[in-house]
Amino acid sequence: MSYSGAKHQRASARRTPPSRKRTPHRRFSSASELVTAVVADVRGDIFDLKGYAAVGMEGALLTPLKAKDVIETPHGGELMLLPDRIPLLYNLASGRIEAISENPYDPGTPLFPVAAFNSPGYVISHNSAYQETPGAVMLPLFSYGAAGWRRGAFHSAVIPVDDEPRQDLRFMKTEDVVRGVKHLRKALPGNRLRAHLEHCALTYGCPAGKNFFLGRYEAPLPSSQNCNARCLGCLSLQAEGRVHHSQERIAFTPTPEEIADVALYHIQRVKAAVVSFGQGCEGDPLLAASVIAPAVRRIRSRTSEGTINVNTNASLPDALAQLIAAGIDSMRVSMNSFRKPCYEAYFRPRGYRFEDVLASIDLAIARGVHVAINYLNCPGFTDTPEEMAALSDFLTRHPIHFVQWRNLNFDPLRYLGVMNEAAAHSRPAGMAEAVAAVRRRFPGVGHGYFNPPKERFHLS
Repeated sequence: MSYSGAKHQRASARRTPPSRKRTPHRRFSSASELVTAVVADVRGDIFDLKGYAAVGMEGALLTPLKAKDVIETPHGGELMLLPDRIPLLYNLASGRIEAISENPYDPGTPLFPVAAFNSPGYVISHNSAYQETPGAVMLPLFSYGAAGWRRGAFHSAVIPVDDEPRQDLRFMKTEDVVRGVKHLRKALPGNRLRAHLEHCALTYGCPAGKNFFLGRYEAPLPSSQNCNARCLGCLSLQAEGRVHHSQERIAFTPTPEEIADVALYHIQRVKAAVVSFGQGCEGDPLLAASVIAPAVRRIRSRTSEGTINVNTNASLPDALAQLIAAGIDSMRVSMNSFRKPCYEAYFRPRGYRFEDVLASIDLAIARGVHVAINYLNCPGFTDTPEEMAALSDFLTRHPIHFVQWRNLNFDPLRYLGVMNEAAAHSRPAGMAEAVAAVRRRFPGVGHGYFNPPKERFHLS
């Protein structure tokens, strides 16, 4: 059994097999520009499949991937085999997209789709194309970008939106993180929040946690045990049991002193430091405003340096007002859609309304807080005309300062099914056009992936 040059680290070197004779049906006009498909076998080996091109999925729209659609997979990205699924590939001989369940060069051997989980700073333009087999279980909480093989390297269908190396794994060596952990144990003994962040950094590999111990960029300040949303893709709580959460939620509420001590330590040793409430290992910080507000006041009584940010669902305007009065500098609001039915279908709010989110955003803007949107994207939904129009209308009515383009970590077919039940959608225009349209119409809005420090705020 032999394949061509692309191989996962577990695979041995293999030669390209001789091509089988095929009767041409219809060839793609730019076949030479197509990206070769990659698939996986039952052992988990990933390889390219000659005679087939990779296909990208945007909802119901399937497209053979061209060279212009991809870049070499960014450092830190991972390739994943998708179980219970059949790859959809473009057959160069027949000129058709086909479900290929068996290896054409080794009949009877099953094939599986391959998806790329890409590094921070890159937005997926196409999902991996596949169809589910009967009884397929829901995919874990990752994003599933299309991938292929071109010019001796794996490539991903992504759009770069932020080139800051804040979460580049090459700058997060484990030995340096461990050294930082030991140092912080001496500097902040008995601080439960510091101990919690150790677990985040060393057990879950949280980049934000690692950066705290490395003395870089943004430090996390998880504080809230509870949430008033039931997000489909919640990373810290999946009560319905369809899929497992990615990490455990913080099991205690740190004191204002514990929060302030962690934040001040980071601010005092990092230039243009950011400290952020509202992490993947907690609920929503607005539900812990009674603890966070005094912590922010304590920080601001000691220094005016550093950016104090809150990542939130913005559900409680009164609680937000407390944090603004205490001295926060910025707020990032998580949104998957700016249409109420689609927003509610994903966030499933308890005790608040979509209108409350908009009221919080307007409040923050009016009081001089830098406001960003944590925009959860999924090709085939985010780039539909209906969603693009809703985003444009939102930016016109609510002049926020920054859009963080983020990949939605959720099973794409299941997500699209939920969104299609919530509202109607037309043919997608493409994620590249969705990003470009915002840049054209709203040139004063910043774009990126990470929470910016106040030294780089977009307040035009």
